[in-house]
Amino acid sequence: MRIAVAGGTGTVGRPVVERAREAGHDVVVISRSHGIDLTTGAGLDEALRGVETVVDVSNVQTIGKGQSIRFFEKTTRNLLAAEERAGVRHHALLSIVGIDRVRWGYYLGKLRQEELVLAGPVPATVLRATQFFELTLQSLTLYPGPLAVVPWMRAQPVAAADVAAELLRVAEKPAAGRVPELAGPEVMKMAAAVRRAAKVHGPRKLVASVPWPSVAGWRMATGGLLPTGPGPRGTVRFEDWLAKLPESGQLP
Repeated sequence: MRIAVAGGTGTVGRPVVERAREAGHDVVVISRSHGIDLTTGAGLDEALRGVETVVDVSNVQTIGKGQSIRFFEKTTRNLLAAEERAGVRHHALLSIVGIDRVRWGYYLGKLRQEELVLAGPVPATVLRATQFFELTLQSLTLYPGPLAVVPWMRAQPVAAADVAAELLRVAEKPAAGRVPELAGPEVMKMAAAVRRAAKVHGPRKLVASVPWPSVAGWRMATGGLLPTGPGPRGTVRFEDWLAKLPESGQLP
């Protein structure tokens, strides 16, 4: 199968590309570094020639509602239009567990992306996943200085490798709409996970857990980002993931 991975150089995109190639698929990586721009549509028509399935793990670094919605609306419309022209048969989207309950800035953009994909011209599958283990290290390096601030949050994080495996599994099947949510093997407080990451791997920082002063913050703290029903669960445990991180600090 010829598969295109939008955002194929990111945290989940890289393992999706690797697994797809290991499975024998012909993989096209859609990213600016490969000369394809989702925000303008440049290079999309050529990239999607002969593609049967698109896996969309594209992302934007923002917490703002406006920027998130603008990015996901523009890139999703461009991608779906190009897929329709190319005759793509399946659009598999990675989204986030709980974004309809925790209506926070960035999540509202992802929710809009889901709406566009499910109502779009290409048959679609939406897989929601919980936060990645990799977020713990990103929380430690987001800002310089000795302090890392993490919101009060009950989470069931999952390894990006497990997300990639499940996303490829659903992408290889016919489109199925919204499928059961993916989560990690255990529930934990996100601040505790970040503290553990700081201790085991570094950088060593004081981790402060603070409530976000909003309804969205209250819902994060009380389990709004946890799955509400049965679904696939990752096999990699957080402690095992930490133990296997390279000393270089580069994410696996």
